[in-house]
Amino acid sequence: MRILLIEDDVACARAVEASLSSEGHFCETMASAQDCYGSIIPKNDDYDVVILDIHFPGKVDGYDILVKLRESGIKVPVLILSCISSVAHKVKGLYYGADDYITKPFHKSELLARIKAIVRRTRGHPESIVRVGNISINLDHKCVECNGEIIHLTKKEYGMIELLSSRLGTVLTKEMFLSHLYRELDEPSDDKIIDVFMCKLRKKLKVANNGKNYIETVWGRGYVLKECASDDEESNNKGSGSVNKASDSDAKNSSGNNSKGARPGYNKWSADGECGGAGKTEERRNYAEEA
Repeated sequence: MRILLIEDDVACARAVEASLSSEGHFCETMASAQDCYGSIIPKNDDYDVVILDIHFPGKVDGYDILVKLRESGIKVPVLILSCISSVAHKVKGLYYGADDYITKPFHKSELLARIKAIVRRTRGHPESIVRVGNISINLDHKCVECNGEIIHLTKKEYGMIELLSSRLGTVLTKEMFLSHLYRELDEPSDDKIIDVFMCKLRKKLKVANNGKNYIETVWGRGYVLKECASDDEESNNKGSGSVNKASDSDAKNSSGNNSKGARPGYNKWSADGECGGAGKTEERRNYAEEA
């Protein structure tokens, strides 16, 4: 998960960062309440949860941030982490829109459990296991099964289906996948790597599930995990109008005349989930090595 921590206590911030990093989560930290205004509101889709302290130096406090977020229509889950244990402060935080409240000092296991719980609740998945047809994604144990058999995925492949399953039915952009899979310093400059990971993930899921495909491509937007399976990728896109017509036209032109009507660098998905397109073999090979 990608988590924003708003905390001015350096020692506490480091402890939280260490706890989150040990579980494979990326934590971005801000020490000032005012600094976060220009960051979190434009990028609200980038964060899975916000951990928020209450008291900061100056006029702006954690409650002000919370109110601003909710007034802006941002629904990102917020966990208040505060040294104040009074019932009045807890009630105030929850009233203003926080999803949970935990007091300092905190235990690592409790913090992690509460984060996972509020993320599941706010995304509509009260259980830690998300089921899509015969496929089960266990968000706690980080494993995927089909009809009780483990599907062996790489770390990046699991990260892809983890994000898809936690936002079931929602179209996710390549930028959202990049933010979920990489720290900012390690993030690739080319989002085509997401297509490569998705290609491999789809192939493994379809092999395990008798060719059924639950991940739909929404052309020009991204990918979505659907509860209803399709037998192949092309069937997902029937009725998409001009997109399919253009693809059919290109395919006919390229088969009849390699130069006439062909689009340079054109790359499309084949029905079995493999990547196609002339002139792209070496590029795909390089991405596959990274995967």
